[in-house]
Amino acid sequence: MELTKFGHACVRLEKEGRRLVIDPGGLTDPRVLEGADAVLVTHEHFDHFSEEALRRAAAARPGLRIWTNSSVAKRLDGLGAQVVVTGEGDAFGAAGFGITVHGAWHAVIHPDVPRIPNVGFLVDGTVFHPGDALTVPGTPVGTLLLPVHAPWSTVGDLIDYLREVAPRDAYAVHDGALNDIGTAMVEGFLGERGPGVPARYRCLAAGMSVRID
Repeated sequence: MELTKFGHACVRLEKEGRRLVIDPGGLTDPRVLEGADAVLVTHEHFDHFSEEALRRAAAARPGLRIWTNSSVAKRLDGLGAQVVVTGEGDAFGAAGFGITVHGAWHAVIHPDVPRIPNVGFLVDGTVFHPGDALTVPGTPVGTLLLPVHAPWSTVGDLIDYLREVAPRDAYAVHDGALNDIGTAMVEGFLGERGPGVPARYRCLAAGMSVRID
């Protein structure tokens, strides 16, 4: 399959002419949804979920299906069968991609900040998008979409997470608030100059694509 990085936490996966989009939020060019056959949304935060963009895409493509948790589904009320509620432990097919769901909650930001539901998606048994959590799926992961900058994590957390999941490749997501200096700092710790992780770490520019085997 082909993976294309879009703004912040959003990626598009393509194979055999089908398109699956994950987390098209408010920091993502809404054109990512053009031609999409299916959408996965991890949680309700604006940088992962744009109600306006999804409603517009659903109206333009009646065959579009959106899989997400119950909180996001409530925000998309009125779209009927185009929205499917899913949760931890589920497995389903979306536009020809095999999906399993892992995790249930957003990472803790602070004890005084209420947690919200968050689900991670493993696509075709190889590409894992955890949303806003450092969920360990408990099954081998070939390619990890790593949230590299958030108010709930540190670089130390990322190193430990990569060591535990042990993917072959890790691509940066959730990096929309990083400037070039911040991006280089993170890469210095997660790349070859860092203390050591099992993955080949890369930061993709917006619009850049890679092949996933």
